Amino acid sequence: MIRARLVYAAGLTALALAATGCHKKTTQAYHPPPPPTTTSASSARGKGNSPLGSGGDTAASGTAKSLPSPPPDPHGKPILTEVGMASWYGPPYAGRKGADGTVYDQNAMTAAHLTLPLGTTVRVTNLTTNQSAIVRITDRGPFVHGRIIDLSLAAAKATGLYRMGVAKVRVEAYAAPARPNAVPGGRWCVQIGAFPNEEDAIQLKNHLIRKYSTAKVIEFAGPTGHWVRINPQQPDKAHATEVAEGIHVPDAEPYVIRTD
Repeated sequence: MIRARLVYAAGLTALALAATGCHKKTTQAYHPPPPPTTTSASSARGKGNSPLGSGGDTAASGTAKSLPSPPPDPHGKPILTEVGMASWYGPPYAGRKGADGTVYDQNAMTAAHLTLPLGTTVRVTNLTTNQSAIVRITDRGPFVHGRIIDLSLAAAKATGLYRMGVAKVRVEAYAAPARPNAVPGGRWCVQIGAFPNEEDAIQLKNHLIRKYSTAKVIEFAGPTGHWVRINPQQPDKAHATEVAEGIHVPDAEPYVIRTD
């Protein structure tokens, strides 16, 4: 799954428990992909390391690709309104699969959010420029404390966020489309990272397996490092929150995220 380069300082530093890895602040907004599904790790790495402009919007030969249609303008009152900081992401996430299973196109009007159902239509308004854009939630993130949404490159340009890097926005969310076999309240998990070294993530994973014997704990690699995810036996928000509150790793913040 997916995230930014440029001016986004993100900080999950020095995870110390049984793990001793050090995570320095960088200029990227941290947003790892979900665990591998049908895409092989080597294939995902090859696409994710592509330079700006080569992740899927334009072929290597320079042949232009038509831009995706933006989400329709929503009507009625939003079901949720929140105000907070937004960032944007592009390479090395272009061409990688998002949380909804679609390949991230940085030229599409999409965004990442930690808790809104996938497929939710959102109006994002930059409170500095008063520019707005309609986006669809296709991914999870941003994994940076204090940020509420990560916009695609196209959405960042449409809202005037592109050159600002980070800006205060208003997010207005509208009802998500109905999903077959959807679980009432959604499915939730806990995610923690990123470790620069795989060994550190595995050490934390093994510790959490012992601590949460009934949960499924996995370790996986993303563009920003190695991550650990805990899927509680009962994947509702209350149990995921309980698990997150029981994790005390210095300088690392567990994130409760919705997976559907």
